Amino acid sequence: MIYTILVNSKEYAESQMVSLIPNLIIQAKIMSYFTKDFSLFFKELEANNDREWFAENKKRYETSVKAPFIRFIQELINEISDLEGPLPMEAKDAIFRINRDIRFSKDKSPYKIHASALISKGGKKSMKYPGIYFQANHVDVRVYSGIYQMEKEDLTRVRHYIADHPNELIELIENKEFKSIFGEIHGDKNKRLPVEFMEVAELVPLIYNKNFYFFKKLPANRITGNDLMGEVLEIYRKSEPIRTYLSEGLNYK
Repeated sequence: MIYTILVNSKEYAESQMVSLIPNLIIQAKIMSYFTKDFSLFFKELEANNDREWFAENKKRYETSVKAPFIRFIQELINEISDLEGPLPMEAKDAIFRINRDIRFSKDKSPYKIHASALISKGGKKSMKYPGIYFQANHVDVRVYSGIYQMEKEDLTRVRHYIADHPNELIELIENKEFKSIFGEIHGDKNKRLPVEFMEVAELVPLIYNKNFYFFKKLPANRITGNDLMGEVLEIYRKSEPIRTYLSEGLNYK
């Protein structure tokens, strides 16, 4: 089933946290993708993070976690493609494996205690494009966007863009709606900056960042809600101004 929200008044837009865009139509499926066992599985996995327990619960994992997560992510890709144009990817290109890479880690727990996927034009192997990272388990549901990882040349371009457009970034991050949904932009920081960025750093300290990401955290029980898709899409849509700014920075000459 599909629901449609038609926005044509300021009062309704504000009450629904929808930007005032004449005759904006938002569509998303109303359905529940996950059962309560999705969260319960990860809660039990956290307490029994070993291969023996996972083998005993593998069919449960495939039924309660893997299959519905693939379905949800594929339909999220489809919805975003309808909004922004075709994405050259399928769910398998977005979803991360539950197995942890423990080769260089002191923590030898073999499995992640969450399901996650990255939807962007670069797929899960590229974390520089501002897309949507979705993560869920028994603790919470998270919707991320921004730039998490990029090459030195890309970071330099983004910093030059910030230096040339500082007021635009300040306006975006100080926007009441952005702050109420996402709070702030996070990221690791350099201790030192190239000389050409020092002056603007006094105005925009974010230029010290090596990555730029933000997220909305939802209660764990939202994973079973029949409005999950609509809620995730609305959060993603609200991230559009910052995503656009960062994308322009990546392409800055």
